[in-house]
Amino acid sequence: MVRLSYPIAMEIAGNTAMWTRPDSGDCPVSYPAPTYSAVKAIFESVLWGPDIEIIPTKVELCTPIQYHSYCTNYGGPLRKPKDIKEGNNYQLYATVLIDVCYRLYAEVVPNKEKSRLPERAVQWDKKTTSPGHAYKNIFERRLKRGQCYSIPTLGWKEFTPSYFGQFRETTQVLSDARPVIIPSMLRQVFSKGYASSVSYVYDNDLVIQNGGLEYPKRSENYAQ
Repeated sequence: MVRLSYPIAMEIAGNTAMWTRPDSGDCPVSYPAPTYSAVKAIFESVLWGPDIEIIPTKVELCTPIQYHSYCTNYGGPLRKPKDIKEGNNYQLYATVLIDVCYRLYAEVVPNKEKSRLPERAVQWDKKTTSPGHAYKNIFERRLKRGQCYSIPTLGWKEFTPSYFGQFRETTQVLSDARPVIIPSMLRQVFSKGYASSVSYVYDNDLVIQNGGLEYPKRSENYAQ
């Protein structure tokens, strides 16, 4: 049986974005477009609910792809124990994107992993016959008001958006841009859904064409 899905969409823009390629090592480099999991996280930042699953379908680029060198003093938990103890930071170099604007698309379906839902989500799920439809209505209402569950980010936490919300009439998709081939792109780290363990999944041979990147559909996302 196929689970009913409901479409949602939004626009997001900002000065800087970082969609990290895991193969780029100590000096991370951004993919040319957001990953599947990054788009999922942006939608969830507006409205999150463990009783539904957001399935990103497409991203449209509305500004040219522009790379830029970026350097910051890193003081996070990935430092060596000695550096953490002594309070030493180190300079982190990265290749990021600048002046970005995207139109994001996704579908909402009920979460099929009911066994891992927290009790409050179970009770809410019992009160509605269509959690996907309910999520869509609440999401669109919050997006119009500019409300969010957490501040959306463009990859790294320090890269906050200059705009997020409904589509703007002045925004134009780069439909005449040259195709960009992405041989391999990280799809998800926690691919089995809410409260699951680490399970890396990649998509291969993706192409940004006519200004859009479509994420491959996987049958496990839609099957009951």
